[in-house]
Amino acid sequence: MYRYNKETLDFERVDMYSKGKNIALTVVGISLLFGFTIAPKAVVKDLSKEEKLIVVREYNEFSQPQLIRKLKKLRFRYPYIVLAQSYQETGHYKSSIFLENHNLFGMKEAMQRSTLALGTQNGHAYYENWQDSVVDYALFASTYLSDIKTEGEYFEFLKQNYAEDPNYVTRLKAIIKNNKLKEKFI
Repeated sequence: MYRYNKETLDFERVDMYSKGKNIALTVVGISLLFGFTIAPKAVVKDLSKEEKLIVVREYNEFSQPQLIRKLKKLRFRYPYIVLAQSYQETGHYKSSIFLENHNLFGMKEAMQRSTLALGTQNGHAYYENWQDSVVDYALFASTYLSDIKTEGEYFEFLKQNYAEDPNYVTRLKAIIKNNKLKEKFI
């Protein structure tokens, strides 16, 4: 396994046993659940450190099109619902929980499942970047939503287990309709 070192702008080998077997099992579980395989990435050769920094900065910079690509790549069952949750939970990407914690979904730090959260800040999980927040939501989904078969069941789970607001699902449905979010995943 490799970890990206921001200081050297390169990947370093990490001993799997020291980091725990849970990470490997989680990746395999997500792969099986969402039906994607881990393909080798194209190797970018001969980049200077400055060019690597630019690539990393562009990768980490948030935009809704990048979020949509990430949701498609992770093959969420109802990605438009997940996208609507990101709208709702971040106040259209303006909340401090998103801006300071890189938390797109208002997630609390998980205590009983694998997580990419670095801890709790301002009452919510915080992440190194927004992509980790999306992957953490995928871990949440693989743990708690794997038996969901329909959109209605998904909304019912969110209503019963996700948000304290009794109008949460109604708000999500309005966001999906008003922003034509289903069309973004066709």
